[in-house]
Amino acid sequence: MGVVFYFILIRPQQKKQKQHQQLLANLKTGDRVVTSGGIHGLIANVKETTFLLKVADNVKIEIDKGAISGVEKQSEAKATVTEAKPTA
Repeated sequence: MGVVFYFILIRPQQKKQKQHQQLLANLKTGDRVVTSGGIHGLIANVKETTFLLKVADNVKIEIDKGAISGVEKQSEAKATVTEAKPTA
């Protein structure tokens, strides 16, 4: 019973926590992130325990590192698109 409980509940939670810690460790200035409160912004400065998040022009807020819930994907404009050349 204990083994089943471990594999169903404890192990997945530990993996998720480890992934979140890696995400926070890899964040750098210029990354677009989403906070747990739903605020989208650009990291302007990385400090020891906090981030300075730019949310609008001349608007920066300081948030705790644990408040970051995810990193936004790159926009389609930044992604490189290769076009296929027509063959004759």
